[in-house]
Parts: sequence; C-alpha cells; structure tokens
Amino acid sequence: HVVVIGLGGNLGSPTALLARFSAAAASLAHLGQIAAAPVYRTAAIGGPDQPDYLNSALRLDLRDPAPSPTELLTTLQAIEDQLGRLRPAPRWSARTIDLDLLLFGRQEVELPGPPALTVPHPRLLQRRFALLPTIDLLGPDVMAPGAAVTLGAALAALDASVQPVWPTELRIAHAQA
Repeated sequence: HVVVIGLGGNLGSPTALLARFSAAAASLAHLGQIAAAPVYRTAAIGGPDQPDYLNSALRLDLRDPAPSPTELLTTLQAIEDQLGRLRPAPRWSARTIDLDLLLFGRQEVELPGPPALTVPHPRLLQRRFALLPTIDLLGPDVMAPGAAVTLGAALAALDASVQPVWPTELRIAHAQA
C-alpha cells in the first residue's frame, strides 16, 4: 500500500515545526520506505485568527505485514501526542502538529470509530495545502479512490486567492527505511 500522510502545524518556530515533521517521519520509518514532499506555508483558514501553517506530506510505502487503516490512524495519533498535540482542541485551532491520513492505497474507508476515520480524507480535494504536497509525491494524474477527477484537476478547480499556499525552501529530514 502507498499511504499519504498530511503534515501541518503552526505553533512554534519553523525550525520547531520542521523538527516535529522530521520526528514524525522517523517514527513511521519502521513501517516502510518514506519520501517527504516539499514544505509549504499556508494562510490559516476558518477558526480564530492565528499564525500561518507549515504543511507537507509523507509518502509511506508500507511493508508487509501492513497495518490496517485504523491501526495506522492510532499510530498517527500517538505520534501527535508524543509531539505535543493537545486534545481535545477546538476545531481549526492552532496546533503543534497535525497528522492526517489522506490516502491509504486505493482503499475507501469509512469507520465511525472511535477513532472515526474516512479515507480518502474527506476534504483532500478541497484543500490546496493538502493537494500540493500529495501531487508532489504521487503526480497530478492520480485519482483519489472514489473521485471523478485527478488530483491535478481538483487543484486547478480551487481558487488560489481563497486558499493561499506558498512554496518554501524548507525540507523535512526523514529516515529512509
């Protein structure tokens, strides 16, 4: 399975955020080979006034035996907790780190939980900050499971002025498994 995990955060310096992203990648390295997308700066949308986010994604080529989507979600939440994510937090509030399971191979998953899980991520095709790094990892011609458009077409349909995303020179240090 090829898994894509979205990374985001906006509490702390860019150096601290990159350290958390790198620590998350290192914590997942035992599950398979990891590739990291470039890092983007994203204006916070929705919720209270807050600092811009840093966003990226990891491609994880899972080894056998691969965890189930629910097992992987539990692992991601444990990594978030280890890296200082506070729960519960108001929706769309500032955070130290956010790890989202964006894609899990070609699978469509809908589990009520706990923890609740929907894959592909229900807002993947509506968020430039998630689409850009996913396209960096998989290419624009990939279709998300259950989608009628490619990732590139979904990105082209979004209004860049409503969801400002800027490339950065920042890169995630990650472990190659």
